[in-house]
Amino acid sequence: MATVLDLADRIGPDRVTTGAVASQIGVTQAALFRHFPTKAALWQAVAEHVAEGLATAWENALSLGDTPIVRLRALISAQFAQIDATPALPMLLFSRELNVTNTELRATFHGRLTTFHGLLATEIRTAQKAGVLRGDIAANDAAVLLTSLVQGVAIRWALGARDFDLRAEGLRLFDAQCRLLAAEGE
Repeated sequence: MATVLDLADRIGPDRVTTGAVASQIGVTQAALFRHFPTKAALWQAVAEHVAEGLATAWENALSLGDTPIVRLRALISAQFAQIDATPALPMLLFSRELNVTNTELRATFHGRLTTFHGLLATEIRTAQKAGVLRGDIAANDAAVLLTSLVQGVAIRWALGARDFDLRAEGLRLFDAQCRLLAAEGE
């Protein structure tokens, strides 16, 4: 999994071939196909590996705080940490492999992003009920704003030669977004 993600980061997801993966790990292409019968199966295993890492990071993040804002911040921080640890992730989400040729891969990532959105929306609703965040903005809309913040910062980081601290920048902007979403008096 690490080799595929490293290659995807270095040469782009659409240029990763089973031959390149086999060569990189020091086996024949035939040996690789004994473990993964198709390139699509290899990518699906990578997607499941990434998805498991995301789910674990989110679960851990939710256990870090006793207020919805602390949990939201922890979720956003965990997401940025996962992207930082898997730099190919932003480009993979926009690759031809994901968007055109491998519907199962797309479904796996879409499912993970939907789960992340749901976790954010749940914490936003809790913060709204507690009077910490504005109640006049739909929780799902606020979750879209936060998801878009993560995606935008991640793309800027990926395209900008990773010339800033992804997590620090993302959390700085999260804090700004929370001030914009804060209930009056907060």
